Amino acid sequence: MNTAFAFNLREVNGALGDLGTLLPLMLGSIAIGGLAPVPVVLGFAVFYLGTALYYRLPIPVQPMKAVAAVILTAGMSPLELAIAGAMIGVVLLILGLTGWIARLNRLIPQSVLAGLQLGLGALLALTSLTLMAEQAWIGIATLSVLLIAMRFPRWPSVVLALLTAWGLGYFQAASAPLIDTGTAWFPALTSWPDMQSIERAMSMLVLPQLSLTVTNAIVLTTLVAGDYFGERATHVTPARLSISTGLANLVLTPMGALPMCHGAGGLAAHYRFGARTGTAPLLLGGLLLAVACLPPQWGLGLLAGIPSAGLGALLLVAAWQLAITKRLFDSKPSCWPVIAATAAVTVALDPFWGLIAGGIAEWTRIRWHRHRHA
Repeated sequence: MNTAFAFNLREVNGALGDLGTLLPLMLGSIAIGGLAPVPVVLGFAVFYLGTALYYRLPIPVQPMKAVAAVILTAGMSPLELAIAGAMIGVVLLILGLTGWIARLNRLIPQSVLAGLQLGLGALLALTSLTLMAEQAWIGIATLSVLLIAMRFPRWPSVVLALLTAWGLGYFQAASAPLIDTGTAWFPALTSWPDMQSIERAMSMLVLPQLSLTVTNAIVLTTLVAGDYFGERATHVTPARLSISTGLANLVLTPMGALPMCHGAGGLAAHYRFGARTGTAPLLLGGLLLAVACLPPQWGLGLLAGIPSAGLGALLLVAAWQLAITKRLFDSKPSCWPVIAATAAVTVALDPFWGLIAGGIAEWTRIRWHRHRHA
């Protein structure tokens, strides 16, 4: 398929494939973090639409996970969140425009990249199991419907799975995030930030997130896009992903959007469930735009009605798609310890430290190989 946009049921199905990552973090940031619903949803809509038109492939848009985790656990003010998003945007623009991100990408060995994919897939799997455990029977039922439907390529497996989860949650009266409809819209950056807010944004949000964004949202997304789409993905480069992410955050987060990025796991999810063109992100962006334009109790209420356990089932399938790749099985036996070390540290800490550990392991492997054949 060489067309940039194809309107069919597979694209509709693929468009919904990454909701397992998007919805829990987006709705949690609104309900628990106290963010204004409209600019958060509108931010994802605008970034998804722009991504669809620019890349013309199912490149995903996701919440920045380290940032979302801090919002859900430690709490951050909308001002601090806007500062962090703008700062991350500036850094990514510099990395993309100067070409530094492309140089970094060329330095990472294939064995380390395979380990990062495996580790990130394992992390997503753990997250999915946590979500499914909240209402195990809904998660298992949704996963069963999903796996059965996936055996029939013409069936909209994600649509059927989401309807199953929503129906089971409705009849069980499963709890949904409470959305504050009284603060539907307000900009996050309304005044010049004070030094304390800047320091908190830098230490708690910017520094933890940047390493994750560079490794997963840029380097691995470039790699996975090339694996899936070959020559059609030649324009999906580290520099362009860095620039598009930087621009989106610099423009949208001061208006109240959640910091956003691309992601290898999201790309795997869209692809696994049928997305092959820019139609999938275009459709999801349009859906989110419609949700943003509706009263929060209607649009967000409908999305919040999907149980987390059902979303976890989608995420589990995407995790497998990302982790188990041809690159993993084609690796030389001498590279297996490097892959294992990279994946293990990624799961235990995060992808940045996985990258460091993998680099050290690869350097050790090369030195040992040279010494052995000296």
